Amino acid sequence: MRGFYLLRLIIILVFLQLTMASLFAEDIEAPKKEATENKRVSLEYELDAYYSNIGLYVALTDTPIPDAGEKAEIEIYRDLLFSSYIPRFLVLEAAVFPMPELGVMIKKDSPDVYKSGEITNDLNLVKAITAGFDEPYSLSLFLGNVVSFSRPGEKHKQGNFGYMGYLVSAGNYNIHDNVLIRDDWYELEWKIKGDRKFPTHDLHWSFRAGVKMHNNPNIKDVLYVSLRRSRLDFEASPYSIIDNSGFEYIYDMDSKTLKPVRHSFIVDKKWPLKEEQIGFSMALGFIWEAKERYSGSLATRADKDNFQIVIRPNIQF
Repeated sequence: MRGFYLLRLIIILVFLQLTMASLFAEDIEAPKKEATENKRVSLEYELDAYYSNIGLYVALTDTPIPDAGEKAEIEIYRDLLFSSYIPRFLVLEAAVFPMPELGVMIKKDSPDVYKSGEITNDLNLVKAITAGFDEPYSLSLFLGNVVSFSRPGEKHKQGNFGYMGYLVSAGNYNIHDNVLIRDDWYELEWKIKGDRKFPTHDLHWSFRAGVKMHNNPNIKDVLYVSLRRSRLDFEASPYSIIDNSGFEYIYDMDSKTLKPVRHSFIVDKKWPLKEEQIGFSMALGFIWEAKERYSGSLATRADKDNFQIVIRPNIQF
């Protein structure tokens, strides 16, 4: 376990160092930013309580990242789809999942706090708030096409990109019931993903399908599909359900039998603060897992399926 904590510390330190370096460079070299937009290599980051990442973008051709501006979503999908068979960009990404990590730390280092969160046998508030991600961190390689989103005269925000292509991800630990499990896993997927952040609204979408393989024999290998869409609109009414809401659905099936082993469904409501350019969100949902998903020493409930309520508060910048 010492090796794991050392590796985790190194990844977090590198992540913070690169992020701070990017922030420092952005503040000191702001006048030069426009001149560097067409560089073939760039560093981008995104900070979030549940999913934070930093990525190295490498253009495989001399063509700069195209700008899709305010194109409609369907046009962006079409443009990416018809060009994704010839990859023009490579992205190396390191991601950490802070809230799932926090759940692991609380259960391990503060068991009394974790136990005090038990409302019923099926609901622990710590687990409900930190559930939803199966790993503490990941390393990924993306190969495909990338578009940028910006408006004339407005500063380009970090992570303001759309993607379509192929992704390979890997890690060496799994999170199960807020406990770290040694597991060398890898994931192969095709995805279309976008994060469009303007002063008036933020729009995020992700549609992906793939396979996740585990070296740990007690964890099922799965095929999966995932759909996610989220919108925060500073111009719309804070009570609007359509303009300030989101959803995520993930379906996992046994890679051998194709039987369902997990359903995850989450919906959220957002409350925008226009002057501060931030939004508060509250997501509610559930995760259902078949008893066959984990076996052997990891089978916490061999007699029945597992049902987990998800509560996910967050702040969107």
